[in-house]
Amino acid sequence: MQKGGIYLDNGATSFPKPKCVINSVSECLKQYCANPSRSTHSLAMIASEKVYLAREALANFLNFDSPEQVVFTLNATYALNIAIKRSLKEGSHCLISDLEHNSVLRPIHKLANEGKISYSIFNSDGDIKSNIISQITDKTAAIVCTLSSNVTGKRIPLEILSDIRKKYKIKLIVDASQEIGHNFIDLKKTPVDVLCAPAHKALFGISGLGFAVFCDKELRESFIEGGSGFDSKNPDMPTLYPEIFEAGTLPLPAICALKSGIDFLNSYGIDNVKEKIEALTDGVYDMLTCVGCEQIFKGENGIISFSLKNIPSSIISSELNTKGIYIRSGLHCAPLVHKKLNTDKFGLARISLSVFNKPSAKDKLYSALREIKKSY
Repeated sequence: MQKGGIYLDNGATSFPKPKCVINSVSECLKQYCANPSRSTHSLAMIASEKVYLAREALANFLNFDSPEQVVFTLNATYALNIAIKRSLKEGSHCLISDLEHNSVLRPIHKLANEGKISYSIFNSDGDIKSNIISQITDKTAAIVCTLSSNVTGKRIPLEILSDIRKKYKIKLIVDASQEIGHNFIDLKKTPVDVLCAPAHKALFGISGLGFAVFCDKELRESFIEGGSGFDSKNPDMPTLYPEIFEAGTLPLPAICALKSGIDFLNSYGIDNVKEKIEALTDGVYDMLTCVGCEQIFKGENGIISFSLKNIPSSIISSELNTKGIYIRSGLHCAPLVHKKLNTDKFGLARISLSVFNKPSAKDKLYSALREIKKSY
């Protein structure tokens, strides 16, 4: 990032990272970066302990009592694919929202195209609970749903989804990619069957790690097969969590970073995160209003998207980039949202904030957007 640059793409990947995260990765690489659960020498044992401590920290962060049900994956997309493809039975019907990222839409669409399942899309506007219930049929087996849009920041309350899960006895798989780290998720108060998320967004971890928390403890078939570190004579994968879904070597530095990111959040306080990001978002919204943006979609969790004078969002992003301001443009891998908003031609420019952003960022952004508006 150029000197004096402003990073406003935290909804994709948070940056910068807390010093404790950077230090944990460095310490891992320098002192104990062996292969966890594969050897019995002391460095491998330390590595294995670090993996368990990260599972435990994440479970505690979610008020969940079974760290062994925390499965580490490559990213949130991989976690969602496992959860969806190993939870939905052939012939079943599921519901998704009109806010879904392609990490939910594409695996669901593929299963439907193969004739294995059917699905319906519920409206996230108005009375969400009634919208969902009205589409439940006797074949509905699951809701697969984001908790927060990566385009508009609109939230679908977990309380509503969890209540429907309980009342109608259907599975609930949630994509918490834009929610976790911004709001408390209490899996005892609002139970789900599987919660999926990445480490590299608001948990301040690094790329290359996601996770699926399997709360229902249902036995599932493996997703990929390979080494698990034990029972090696058996040609089948272990049937226990987490090993059933953790074939091959785990990304130890990324797992250590996740643990440190959670420690940082626990120290900073989720309420303080929420308060600061809400203030930053309000400031950006006021600034965008003053610039004269045609559309502004202000949501929660630090996400605010906009259009400017019919200028394609890619041009806005490119022009801002030359000024050292880094945002996201386009369809954000979420075509359902843009179809709903009628913004699928040019997409939207998206600003996504973190606690490391400063209020003064909006002033530089204001000047830059004014220049862009004058030029087109």
